[in-house]
Amino acid sequence: MKLLKSALKLKTDESGAITVDWVVLTAAIVSLSIAVMAAVATGVENLSNDLDTHLSGQGVAATF
Repeated sequence: MKLLKSALKLKTDESGAITVDWVVLTAAIVSLSIAVMAAVATGVENLSNDLDTHLSGQGVAATF
């Protein structure tokens, strides 16, 4: 009977519930940030390669 009372008390106790909410929310934000960074990194790398190709073909004027 004591175990049943303890289990019921634990079920209704919400003292640590906000901590769980913050952990889940923070994990979701970090996961979303990593996914966005991975998606953007590919585009930035392609853009930098295109820019490098374009600038490599440009000549430098020795005089004005």
